[in-house]
Amino acid sequence: MSELRELAMSSKAWPFEEARRVLKRYEKKPPEKGYVLFETGYGPSGLPHIGTFGEVLRTTMIRRAFEMISDIPTRLICFSDDLDGMRKVPGNVPEQEMLTQHLQLPLTSVPDPFGEFPSFGDHNNAMLQRFLDTFGFQYEFRSATEFYRSGAFDAVLLRAAERYDALMEVMLKSLREERRQTYSIFLPLHPETGRVLYVPMKHVDAAAGTVTFDDEEGREWTLPVTGGRVKLQWKPDFGARWAALGVDFEMYGKDHSTNTPIYDRICEILGAPAPEHFTYELFLDENGQKISKSSGNGISIDEWLTYAATESLSYFMYQKPKTAKRLHFDVIPKAVDEYHQQLRAYADQDDKARLNNPVHHIHGAGVPASDMVVSFAMLLNLASVAGAESKEALWGFIRRYAPEASPEGNPQLDQAAGFALRYYEDFVKPAKVFRAPDARERAALEDLATRLRTWEGGLDAEALQSVVFAVGKEHGFEPLRDWFGALYQVLLGADQGPRFGGFIALYGVDETRALIERALAGELIATDA
Repeated sequence: MSELRELAMSSKAWPFEEARRVLKRYEKKPPEKGYVLFETGYGPSGLPHIGTFGEVLRTTMIRRAFEMISDIPTRLICFSDDLDGMRKVPGNVPEQEMLTQHLQLPLTSVPDPFGEFPSFGDHNNAMLQRFLDTFGFQYEFRSATEFYRSGAFDAVLLRAAERYDALMEVMLKSLREERRQTYSIFLPLHPETGRVLYVPMKHVDAAAGTVTFDDEEGREWTLPVTGGRVKLQWKPDFGARWAALGVDFEMYGKDHSTNTPIYDRICEILGAPAPEHFTYELFLDENGQKISKSSGNGISIDEWLTYAATESLSYFMYQKPKTAKRLHFDVIPKAVDEYHQQLRAYADQDDKARLNNPVHHIHGAGVPASDMVVSFAMLLNLASVAGAESKEALWGFIRRYAPEASPEGNPQLDQAAGFALRYYEDFVKPAKVFRAPDARERAALEDLATRLRTWEGGLDAEALQSVVFAVGKEHGFEPLRDWFGALYQVLLGADQGPRFGGFIALYGVDETRALIERALAGELIATDA
């Protein structure tokens, strides 16, 4: 065993912990199918959202970790439940009235409200694949519609008809009394309307592989369970899919966790061992509500990428997957800066520390170096005080602070400068509220301006920080965060801000002194008004 593999076998990083659980399945003999299968599921009831991406990313991280500790080949299937009936119209898509007319049709039979694809399901599948492809994920896309209609699911569906009573026993235990009266694991697709029917079965013929039922108008039908004429309810479908594909690992959100014993038992009744699972906590919107595809709350994938590079999103997804996290626009700057902090740390770490570093799990073997000589948070503050409306204007300040930096030599920084301008314009600028200093704050600001006027220490951020620190101490600010809070509120119109010495070094000593003088003259409040 190589030294790196040994380190991976003892790493406490969560992808390695999960990978070791998967490997344990095949300690005695390798998988008969010849590979380990990772799966992610996608319900295309609305446009793909950021949580969907997180599921594929995190599964990919575990798959990569597995490949470091085992030579067994792996596959990753991204499975779309696009044969599900459209139960309600998503609120964030056009043609609401038209879509209402197609309720209960399989998503791949609902017209595309955007007019770009054969169906709404095809549209949403394409949006998901487009995004996954931009991240370079290695995956195989599978459509439930194709899976059912091609016959790939037929053997398991026939087995479900044979073992109908056992499967129903599992399901009925989980249902309320009134639901039990009409429940069936099978959902027929109406031969005339194509709609997914939620009706009880009058008869399940295991030998013939058929189901008999009455539609909503009382007409009796008999359909084969094969060929996409009948689908499974979503909980049985989960376990049946595991059995049909031979899934070894799937993760899902906490909202599924109470169903895990049901999924597992369904899979086992249908003749296959249940996979390993990983339950992650849900993402919350700005109000602490669960992010939902159909309601379109929270941040979309494209919205994050309007304000930050893809790697920052991957970094956010890596962090504490078992802890609920707010996923709103205000988390982006922190994610960007922490990602680059980890890149800088990686360069000097030994192999053991590198395997625990998030950037290893984001990039695998090809971890890049960071060229961010100025943080994203600092770029936002610079855009704020400089009134910069172009990257070129920001680069004027950056070059003075870091003469060796350039857009060509620092492409990450150049990209971040463009993102910072957009983020500032959309989120920081509208929220800026300046206030006047009180008497003590005014005296301290006048003192700081005087010291900067006679400053001869160049653009040494630490030395300038010491000056700011000393002024706060001398004017009796206790705790000192009250002094820094006053600087942010009076000079930047914000409650939080950067290390102020670094800000002075970047913005410029004379420019910062002039900013203080404008604040003391009440000009910043006038601008805000």
